Amino acid sequence: MRSEREVNLAIDKYVNLITRICFLFLKNEADTQDVLPSVFLKYLKHDKPFESEEHEKARFIRVSINACKDILKNFFHSHIVSLDKVEQFFLTEPPQHPEVLEAVLSLPQKYRSVIYLYYYEGYKETEIARILKKKVNTIYTWMFQAKRLLKKQLGGEWDAS
Repeated sequence: MRSEREVNLAIDKYVNLITRICFLFLKNEADTQDVLPSVFLKYLKHDKPFESEEHEKARFIRVSINACKDILKNFFHSHIVSLDKVEQFFLTEPPQHPEVLEAVLSLPQKYRSVIYLYYYEGYKETEIARILKKKVNTIYTWMFQAKRLLKKQLGGEWDAS
């Protein structure tokens, strides 16, 4: 079991990341707040050391995604959330292109995940594959399909580079 100090440091370091990821999946502030304690409780109980800081961060992302999937299995989450509520979790300043963020949030879950991890968190496709426990080619396919959907939604205005 980890010490209180370790858990507090992890909370300070990862709470914003986990909140953004959970909100991306759940689109609901209350459910997002419900997931946070369970993620950090799993961290508290996880005794094994991490290989690196990136390994620890990837583990938090994976545990957060799994916790969100558990919530989604138990509740019906098909409502729309206003862009104003999304901004408070993702951005410290108003978005330059709110239509892009809105389009990303409207994507199916698997596409949202890869787009978020790639463009917002800066992970490479191979790292995303490891985090999501999918094959790299699957991630490439999802990225391609997500970009195609975004381009269609945005009327060809969006450049994926």
